[in-house]
Amino acid sequence: MATLYTQQGKNVRRTWLLMAMFLLIVGAIGWFISYYYQSPGILVIAVIFALSMNMASYWYSDKISLGLARAVPAEREGNLELFRIVENLSITAGLPMPRVYIIPDPAPNAFATGRDKEHASVAVTSGLLGMMDKNELQGVLAHELSHIGNRDILLSTVVVVLVGFIAILANIFTRSMWFGAGRRRNDREGEAGAILMIVGVVFVILSPIVAKLIQLAISRRRESLADADGALLTRYPEGLASALEKIQAYEEPMRTANNATAHLYISNPFGAGAAKGLARLFMTHPPTEERIAALRGMDISGAPA
Repeated sequence: MATLYTQQGKNVRRTWLLMAMFLLIVGAIGWFISYYYQSPGILVIAVIFALSMNMASYWYSDKISLGLARAVPAEREGNLELFRIVENLSITAGLPMPRVYIIPDPAPNAFATGRDKEHASVAVTSGLLGMMDKNELQGVLAHELSHIGNRDILLSTVVVVLVGFIAILANIFTRSMWFGAGRRRNDREGEAGAILMIVGVVFVILSPIVAKLIQLAISRRRESLADADGALLTRYPEGLASALEKIQAYEEPMRTANNATAHLYISNPFGAGAAKGLARLFMTHPPTEERIAALRGMDISGAPA
C-alpha cells in the first residue's frame, strides 16, 4: 500500500516528462503545419508558443484553474470550522497551510491546485460545505491535501493548460484545412509526399485525443492514491466513503463544469449522469462505487482488509 508522499518524486518526474512530450507534440504539429502551408515561420511560432505555454502552465495554471471555477478567497470569519479542519490536517500531514477558496455552486465538489506545497490552494463548493458533516468534510479535505503532499497538484494543473493548447492548435489547423486556407504542396512531390501529408493530417487530428488519454491516465491513478492517503491521514476511511456517496447522489452538474479542469475535482463535475454508457470510457475519475468499496475495504491502520 502506498503511503503519504510516496509519489512525490515520481510526480515531479512525470511533470517534466509531460512538458517534454508537450513540446514534442506541439513541435511535430508545428513542423507539419509549416510543411503543409509551405511556411517555415509557423514552426518557429509553434515552438515559441510551446515554450511560453510551458512557462505559463508552471507559474499560472493554478490561477487559471481557480478562475475557471470562479472560486473566491474564503474568509475565516464565517468559515471557522473549514479553516480549523484544513489547519489541523495540514499540521498532521506536515504541510504548510494552503490558501482556501470557496466556489459558489450548489453541487458538492472540491479540488486542490498549485505548483508546489508552498503555493497550494484548496477550493470547495458552497454545496459541499452545506451537505457534509465534520467527518465527511475532513475526508474530502484530507483527500485534497494528499494531492498536495503527493505533488499531484502541479502535474494535474499543468495538464489543464497543455491539453487545452494542443486541442486549440489542432482545431485551428483542421478548420483552416476544411475551409481551404493556405497553400498546398503540388502533385510533383509524388507518392512519398502524399503519404507524408496523410500521416500528418491524421496525427494533427488525433493529437488532442492522445493528449486526452494522457490526462485520463494521470487523473484516474492519482485519485485512487489520494483516496488511500486521505484515509490514512484521518485514520477514518468511512468519512471519505460517506462523502463520496453523498457527492454521487447529487446528479446535477456544477455550474462551472469544464472539460479542461474536470480531472482536478474529487468527483466528476458533470454529475452522476455523465458517467453512463460509453461515457465511462472517458471518465476522468475511477468509478465512485469502486472508490467507496476500496475505502471500506481498508482496516483502521490503512492496510487492505
